[in-house]
Amino acid sequence: MSAKVLERFPAGSPRGSWPAEEYAAECRAAGEPATVVMDLRSDAFLVVVPGVDDD
Repeated sequence: MSAKVLERFPAGSPRGSWPAEEYAAECRAAGEPATVVMDLRSDAFLVVVPGVDDD
């Protein structure tokens, strides 16, 4: 499975702040099937959409 990263947000946001979730919700409202995933290597939340596999 591949995915396209739309935006990155640092994991150290202030308590109670969810910028990645808010951005993903805006994308979903605009018709993009956005999801938030955690990138452990970079300690960041990524907003992604499904990509096209090149099979």
